Amino acid sequence: MAEKYNNLFEEFPPVSTQQWMDKVTADLKGADFNRKLVWKTNEGIDVQPFYRAENLEPLNYLNSLPGEFPFVRGNKNNNNDWLVRQSIAVTDLAEANKKALIYLMKGVDSLAFVFSGCTEYTVADVAVLLNDIQLDAVEVNFVCKCRACKIADLFAEYVKQGNWDAKTIRASVEYDPFGKYALTGKFKKDQEFVVAQAVKMITATAELTKFKTLAVNGKNFGNAGSSIVQELAYSLALGAEYLTTLTETGLEVDAVAKKMKFNFSVSANYFLEIAKLRAARLLWAQIVKAYNPKSECACKMTIHAETGSWNKTVYDAYVNMLRTQTEAMSASLGGADSITVLPFNAAYEESNEFSDRIARNQQLLLKEESHFSKIADPAAGSYYIEELTASIADQAWKLFLEVQEKGGFLAALREGFIQAEIKKMADKRDMNIATRRENLLGVNQFPNFTEKIEGDVDASVFAPADLTSEEAEIETLKPYRGAQAFEALRYKTDVYAKSNKRPLAFMMPVGNLGMRKARAQFACNFFAVAGFDVLDNNGFKTVEEGWKAAQDAGAQIVVICSSDDEYAELAPAAFDAIAGKAIFVVAGAPACTDELKAKGIANFINVKSNLLTELKAYQSTLGI
Repeated sequence: MAEKYNNLFEEFPPVSTQQWMDKVTADLKGADFNRKLVWKTNEGIDVQPFYRAENLEPLNYLNSLPGEFPFVRGNKNNNNDWLVRQSIAVTDLAEANKKALIYLMKGVDSLAFVFSGCTEYTVADVAVLLNDIQLDAVEVNFVCKCRACKIADLFAEYVKQGNWDAKTIRASVEYDPFGKYALTGKFKKDQEFVVAQAVKMITATAELTKFKTLAVNGKNFGNAGSSIVQELAYSLALGAEYLTTLTETGLEVDAVAKKMKFNFSVSANYFLEIAKLRAARLLWAQIVKAYNPKSECACKMTIHAETGSWNKTVYDAYVNMLRTQTEAMSASLGGADSITVLPFNAAYEESNEFSDRIARNQQLLLKEESHFSKIADPAAGSYYIEELTASIADQAWKLFLEVQEKGGFLAALREGFIQAEIKKMADKRDMNIATRRENLLGVNQFPNFTEKIEGDVDASVFAPADLTSEEAEIETLKPYRGAQAFEALRYKTDVYAKSNKRPLAFMMPVGNLGMRKARAQFACNFFAVAGFDVLDNNGFKTVEEGWKAAQDAGAQIVVICSSDDEYAELAPAAFDAIAGKAIFVVAGAPACTDELKAKGIANFINVKSNLLTELKAYQSTLGI
């Protein structure tokens, strides 16, 4: 029996890549292979329709095992476990501690205490915050608006007073002065001061070998609209800036590198995000190695992954759960050391008990039910992911070197290079959303027709986060969400509808059954994106019958939905019947468009329309 199964594949002769290509070419029947089947990502990577074992032959890093340099296959050699992290806003120390203990009982093993103010704390305050938390079993992280150095000192003293084993304590303080400079445009005091603070923290916490005191917040690039390659390249440049600057003060590279943690955002590009984290470890290991560390362990990249905010939405917010689930999957399969899943409502309000529970359970499902944590480097061997890893590494390395040629991260910021490149990519992605080349479910595609925001929403929800200092020296990065422009558009309609009749877009399907149904469905989605009421209909025998029904419904917009051939006759007839008493729209881009425009018909909607621009124009016409 065993011999039978061993010989099974002998019945199938090997098929070469050329044979596959010949077959694909024949099936395309003359169509261009690259246009039809090759997908070009925002990163400029050409994704092929199929990959084969021969694609892996140039990849020399595949000779390493998990846990071995260059760590592309992960830092662990016998599993893929990660820490489930959840954030707690600290306003009252005792309440924050109470919440932390509840989280720990519900499966969390990493806590992030977020301090929004600049309150002066003491060791006694830290004791209140960390009361009954077993530091040898739980990771604690401190995210501070300011006074990060003070918190680090207090935590080190607390550990010392508690007789904890300093070498087992896993913790971090999010101190990223260079990264913060990109957001604010100004150092606290000056660059020498923040460097001295970093040196002080690294030195003072030397005995806490697993206490990370330097953060590289690559997530700020991703949440400002960068591509995956840009986020990775600029994060590496930021990390290298810390290595260079701090080793020049006399610190050893091992001491600096082991104190660093990279905080990446994770986007909806499922496979590319898996590859990004693998490529990140590969490149960082090479960068640190160039500084000649004493220990190879210093070349390991510690990664905290956080579900990105760029693609999250206020409208149809429950869809955010689907987004964060695939993002958490990418982070875990990519080998992140810890993961934060942002609550689905984080874009517009403080999280609550329900949204917090869902967020942590999303990770627990991956761990406890899907067993994503059991196998080291679960993505290994996939021709597609290995090729993506190599492609992202190659593209990111080129961009990293470009930054280095400009003098490094800070020099590139001061020149405006990094900000300009991210802005260029963000503008491209915004245009893709406006023209629906990139879909945000519930926002620019398939909106919930019945969803309305009844209460007041702070304008900041629909605007970029601007942390620019009044004394800013540079143009700053401004994290935002890709949905904000559409959400502001729709909220404007919701506000208008509180004291006025909500605009109604009426579908007038006439003629060819298949075409009229398809175009009516398209047009309903089109106008519902702006928060307009939409009314579809089964069809009308004549345009006069349709116009009468539209009048009875009180429609402000009438959309004729038919076939291209029939528009030449039906559209002018409907236009004349309506006679300017409603906004008349043709659904589609018929060959007779120029003739229809000559008759005075001005409004056409189709798949190539700039949805955002056109809906704003309709709002303006309606007086919204």
